[in-house]
Amino acid sequence: MIKQLTIRSINYIRNELKKELERQDKFPHLRQYVIELNDFKELKKVFNWTCDPVLDDPTLYEFASIVDANERRIRDAECIGVVTRNSNPSVVLEIGTSAGHTTALIAMNAPSARVYTLNIPADEIAAGEGGVLTTHAPLTEEIGSYYKGKELTNITQILSNSATWKPNVGTINVAFVDGCHDSEFVYNDSCKILKAMVPGSFILWHDFNLNLTKNYRWIESVCLGVEKLYRKGWLRSHIFHVRDSWVGVCQID
Repeated sequence: MIKQLTIRSINYIRNELKKELERQDKFPHLRQYVIELNDFKELKKVFNWTCDPVLDDPTLYEFASIVDANERRIRDAECIGVVTRNSNPSVVLEIGTSAGHTTALIAMNAPSARVYTLNIPADEIAAGEGGVLTTHAPLTEEIGSYYKGKELTNITQILSNSATWKPNVGTINVAFVDGCHDSEFVYNDSCKILKAMVPGSFILWHDFNLNLTKNYRWIESVCLGVEKLYRKGWLRSHIFHVRDSWVGVCQID
């Protein structure tokens, strides 16, 4: 009898501890749906792709601070480039142009696509309308300066605040979300994009790495925004994350 009570007590304590851990976990859905991959070649295998990404930007190999450790810039570019090169998109939307390095990467890997890139106007950033966790607030003349220097012809620049902008670019085949990193911005930007997508489309988030949520506030915030997409029923597909990258890749069911 005493032995049975002891076993019951142990099981009860275990169950209560499990429930408490679940309550404390901010990312229960992401822990279920995120699949870690070794490199972009594994991403090619997952989707049965054949082409490697085109990487033609010397800044990818720069090391400016600890956030660039483990060749993070290269890993990011590989993920974005391999999706845009192999998915044959007609319309690509980027939220967060900044200087336009990623814009150029997308345009070169999807030369047949119309690439729309959106950035909040500089005066709205100065007025505090762009949220809190914004990695870089470019001046007007800096927005898209890199891709403009490449003379790429398949890019359309949009100056607008993603908080109020409504997508009017048709069906979006690939989207890259890298605007304000506040969780509500990430959530709202993603919801708007998902409404304009069809099954088979891809949505990617930057500053997404479940392993670094305790290291960088903005990464935690992005992951919380994506977690909310699952909680509210917007997402049901897996997210693939390449080790050492800060990019999450999701194909819409």
